[in-house]
Amino acid sequence: MKKLVVLSGAGISAESGISTFRDNNGLWDNYRIEDVATPEAWIRNQELVLDFYNQRRKQATDVKPNAAHYALAELEKHFDVTIVTQNVDNLHEIAGSTKVIHLHGELFKSRSTKDPRLVYQMTGWELKTGDLCELGSQLRPHIVWFGEEVPMMEVAVDVTEQADMFLVIGTSLAVYPAAGLVHYVPIGKRIYIVDPAKPDITLKSNMIFIQEKATTGMQTLIKKYLLPES
Repeated sequence: MKKLVVLSGAGISAESGISTFRDNNGLWDNYRIEDVATPEAWIRNQELVLDFYNQRRKQATDVKPNAAHYALAELEKHFDVTIVTQNVDNLHEIAGSTKVIHLHGELFKSRSTKDPRLVYQMTGWELKTGDLCELGSQLRPHIVWFGEEVPMMEVAVDVTEQADMFLVIGTSLAVYPAAGLVHYVPIGKRIYIVDPAKPDITLKSNMIFIQEKATTGMQTLIKKYLLPES
């Protein structure tokens, strides 16, 4: 079974109603990244950071996967699919995808501030001051903040180096290190890019660009390229 590796970004979740960084009047509009998404912000104002991610978590509980999420899950019937996502929501998993690597962390998990290996599944949307890990330290959002290392990047690179096909969907390839994954796709293997905006890279002969949003672009990709006979 051919290996299909997918890099997904905010654009696929946006169609489900999850705010992206660049949305007008989105959740991020009311905050500076430096105040809610850095280690320094956590030290400076823990309550604000907790409240910000509580709001994001609450919003995410009200949304559902869209046709693009479900299409990717369905492709597991035909390919060995691994999704490398920049998104912190769990919409890929809810849609049925079984192999998902979260580069930037997971919104519905918390982790110890003392030992980052201690990660916990959350049952609700609220994380509060006084919620402690088993070592007695405060729990923080299980999110990779700006300025922090991306621990799953090495795993993502390993998977990408084994790809028979690589799909970029819902991301403009502007966020690093995730955007750099295209450089690890084996030479000559097909790279598909689905996004309404043309990415800021030079399209090579092995790249096919589908200038559509995620939901309609997935249908074009499947019917025209991945499963043309179905």
